[in-house]
Amino acid sequence: MKLFYLPFALIGRLISAKLGRSMFNSIWTKLDDKPPPPSDSDASTTKVVVAHALEASVMAGVAAAVDHTGARVFHHLIGVWPSRRPVYDDEKSD
Repeated sequence: MKLFYLPFALIGRLISAKLGRSMFNSIWTKLDDKPPPPSDSDASTTKVVVAHALEASVMAGVAAAVDHTGARVFHHLIGVWPSRRPVYDDEKSD
């Protein structure tokens, strides 16, 4: 089932990357012009660390939300949760 779910997962990763980047940029523009790169000698260490910590947390949160939503859609369409191994009649125990 994991192989059948792979296209859903790949599309979900592309969506989450675009959505996460967009969300981070919209949040950061409320704080400052653009996030400083780590190699910027003019930016303070605090600003660089906060920017990258915020980016990582937003990207991780969006990725988790998109992955879970993709799994729910797959379950709705196919009837099987993507990470569970199907249980066959001869494996069931009473």
